[in-house]
Amino acid sequence: MIAEKIAIPQAITGTIKDQSGLPVTGASVTVKGTNRVTLSNAQGYFSIEATIGETLVISSIGYTPQEIKISGPSLGNIILSESLETLGEVVVMGYSTQKKESLTGAISTISGDKLKNVTSPNVQNLLAGKAPGLFVAPGSGKPGTAGSVIIRGQATLSGTTSPLWVIDGVIIGSSPGELNPEDIESMTVLKDAASTAIYGSQGANGVIVVTTKRAKAGQMTVDITSRNGFTQLTNGNLQVMNGAELYDYFASFSNASGLNFPRWKPELRNSNFDWWDLATKNGFNQNHNISLQGGTEKLQSFLSVGFYDESGAIKGYDYERYNFRLNTVFKPFSWLTVKPSLVGSRRGVIDRQYSVTSIYSNLPWDSPYDANGNLVPHRSSTWVNSASTNYLYDLQWNKSANTNYEFMGNFDFDINLTKNLTFSSVNNYRFNTYSASGYTDPRSNGGLSVNGRVTDYRSEYTRRYTNQLLRYNNAWGKHSLNALAGYEFNDFNSKTLDAYGKGIPRGFEVLDVAASPERTKGAINEWAVQSLLFNSNYAYDGKYLAQVSLRRDGASNFGKKYGNFFSVSAGWNINREEWFKADFVNTLKLRAAYGTVGNRPSALYPQYDLYAVNTSASYNGIPGILISQIGNKNLTWEETYTSGLGLDATAFNNRVRLTLDYYIKSTDNILYNVPISGLTGVTSIWQNVGKMQNKGIEIALGGDILHTEDLLWSLDVNVGHNVNKLTDIYKTRNEDGTYSAKPIIISDELGIAGSARRVLEIGLPVDTYYMPEWAGVNPDDGKPLWYTVTRDANGNETARTKTSDYSKASQEKLDKASPDLFGGITTYLKWKKFDLNGVFGYSIGGKVYNYSRQEYDSDGTYTDRNQMKLMDGWKRWEKAGDIATHPVARSNNQDKGNSMSSRYVESNDFFRLRSLAVGYNFDLKKFNVRNLRVYLSGENLFVITKYSGVDPEIPVREDNQAILFSTGPSVYPMARKFMLGLNVSF
Repeated sequence: MIAEKIAIPQAITGTIKDQSGLPVTGASVTVKGTNRVTLSNAQGYFSIEATIGETLVISSIGYTPQEIKISGPSLGNIILSESLETLGEVVVMGYSTQKKESLTGAISTISGDKLKNVTSPNVQNLLAGKAPGLFVAPGSGKPGTAGSVIIRGQATLSGTTSPLWVIDGVIIGSSPGELNPEDIESMTVLKDAASTAIYGSQGANGVIVVTTKRAKAGQMTVDITSRNGFTQLTNGNLQVMNGAELYDYFASFSNASGLNFPRWKPELRNSNFDWWDLATKNGFNQNHNISLQGGTEKLQSFLSVGFYDESGAIKGYDYERYNFRLNTVFKPFSWLTVKPSLVGSRRGVIDRQYSVTSIYSNLPWDSPYDANGNLVPHRSSTWVNSASTNYLYDLQWNKSANTNYEFMGNFDFDINLTKNLTFSSVNNYRFNTYSASGYTDPRSNGGLSVNGRVTDYRSEYTRRYTNQLLRYNNAWGKHSLNALAGYEFNDFNSKTLDAYGKGIPRGFEVLDVAASPERTKGAINEWAVQSLLFNSNYAYDGKYLAQVSLRRDGASNFGKKYGNFFSVSAGWNINREEWFKADFVNTLKLRAAYGTVGNRPSALYPQYDLYAVNTSASYNGIPGILISQIGNKNLTWEETYTSGLGLDATAFNNRVRLTLDYYIKSTDNILYNVPISGLTGVTSIWQNVGKMQNKGIEIALGGDILHTEDLLWSLDVNVGHNVNKLTDIYKTRNEDGTYSAKPIIISDELGIAGSARRVLEIGLPVDTYYMPEWAGVNPDDGKPLWYTVTRDANGNETARTKTSDYSKASQEKLDKASPDLFGGITTYLKWKKFDLNGVFGYSIGGKVYNYSRQEYDSDGTYTDRNQMKLMDGWKRWEKAGDIATHPVARSNNQDKGNSMSSRYVESNDFFRLRSLAVGYNFDLKKFNVRNLRVYLSGENLFVITKYSGVDPEIPVREDNQAILFSTGPSVYPMARKFMLGLNVSF
């Protein structure tokens, strides 16, 4: 009382918490009008000298500042509200969370709500166009197909280019597995060394950190999402000929007078079977999810159950998946938090799919049915292409199916050892089992020679993961420090069994009935990785930021078992400087980072000489052993050194947002399977062979163009630009005994003879095409032309001539596949209770090799398959003097015009509307309905491109999600989807 009356300074205490009751660390507490200031500690507690009646100003990054008049020595709990403009700006990083304003690394955050405008069971497909520097090849329209993701360019020559996926603190691998998109709270894309070095040898391709939904204390809530719709195939610009068009095309052959097959007569123009219409339909798509969450201060639980089902727009393929997730947080004591979780899924596929290749290749003159509507057998004499098979005949019986089960369990916990020190433990066990079966009927084309076949394939793997961390958080005066140190262990064990049986009775689908085994195979694979890691973040007065990360990885499947990785980074919040007077700028930050990440080879145990016991080594039923790998004990880690500069800014009450990043990624000790002499039976050996560099710029610009009480219109644009270059490669011996680096010619991995090739050469991008350069059509005789280039000893071009002899055409280094610019545009419009959002994607400057044209635009080389119509602007040579894009067409054409060349390297520039949704929100709170939204959405509604194929986006291999640089003759088209959706919350 005496102190209050005479205003004697005394210790004023309080505890600062957020709206969920968690302590706010590092909050600034200032006595208004004075220089007296302090910061809250790790428990949110503060103490400052002040007098009764003075006012405290309390502020923290991401929260609305509060002014509190001092009424006594203890102010109790002070609750800060998150500011609207920074709501959700707490981002999940490597092993920790940080406020966005205190970050020093290059990251992009994507909220779970922004992923829901695309209907797909695979998370990868939802990322296209959502973040700068994030290149996504979405794959095909086949149900369940996953896309491929590349962050800041290709950084390796072997192994996966996919980023590392981390879900709720658990390292999952190069794929997110069966993660349900509806369970995602947020995703953080880690792109530079400052953010990825903490993941060491697994972070070279970038990291995507996923945080799933968790409950908050409070009343139980129920959320239901449901959408149903149909899918249609989009065939792009590839249009094949109908019966009349194909007849006229054949009749235009320069040697048409020599055509001679039984049905070659004008009436053939009227034969027109539509193989596209036969195989396609409107597919059906449904996705339903329900979640329950709630609890007390001590116990909160989140439970979700999901079902996804899609029947393909190409008949005969059905995909379905079931998911469940249970996340729980239990706080039995103030010092202990336990976080168990259980996740599971079942994926099933039934495959009696109609032939995708036949949609394009089968002749319209040939029908799978006879005049009575019965299926014609293989190699029917009634077909023009009488050597072909009728796939519908086999589909009467043949089929396959596969099922995948995945389960993950976590037992995580945190122990508060002191007010500044916490022990955190993450412990995960993952189990996956996959089975596939196939039935080939004795009557089918594939079963005739073996009297039918039954196949059974099974695989299962387990993966254990644990990390044990000590976390330190402290704040004093104007200083703030947080650090962590820990140990991590991760191992993998897999087992496969693959069996074929032949000689089966019709209709029996089990191996027991097989007369004899055709194939029996199996394998076991194991590896383990252990790591030590450290990270520390320091901030002074919220202005000056610094970060250091260290990691030491040890891998069982490596010659040099241990590798060290690090990063250092800094940030400067310029807007917090006293001399900064631009009031319209809300935040302005500079960032800089440098560090290393690594990579391991895709093969297991390349350091050892390995021997194989298999059928090729056996003799007379006695097993034998052959050498299968020559080891390299000196093999070391592939390392990528990344440096970068960044700028983050917001202005005009956060209505304008800008992020700029510039980076250089230099990869050293590139791992590559180098070809060697096959004298020992081994044709390659793993070596560290070279260097590679990626340079790039990323821009994200957004703003709220209109913002009133009833109207909001926002627009966000992101741009990525990456330049790749090989800077060194292994050297081979020359005839004079010296050594030099020579170009390495590699395939496009399409697996088709005669398709495109690429070249690995110092100074060029690693996706550079290598083939004869197309020179057009000879206007005199209509023959195809290629360039013959003469070069001096230094490789400089000295002469260039044209030739119609394909064997004389020189092999040239041509365009690269990767685009110059790529990204996305997102717009959101809300007016009263209506909302509209759209996502666009684009790519400029890329190329793709359209192999399908070698078969469907073949100038008469292939007369056993249909041909494509000429695009606008294309012209076929017909007479002397014609300036044409296409050579003369003749039956059984041997001019080689359809051989591999840059004729079929096309620009795949595009602008695509990925998704558009219109919704309405109903106010039903008087019926205890928190929210009800009904919406109509469309996906892949249009694409603008000059690419002549099915889809301009680069294709992806289904088995390993590797990005291909060529499109084959069998492209499953992208699907256009129309969905009606409902979101309701109670």
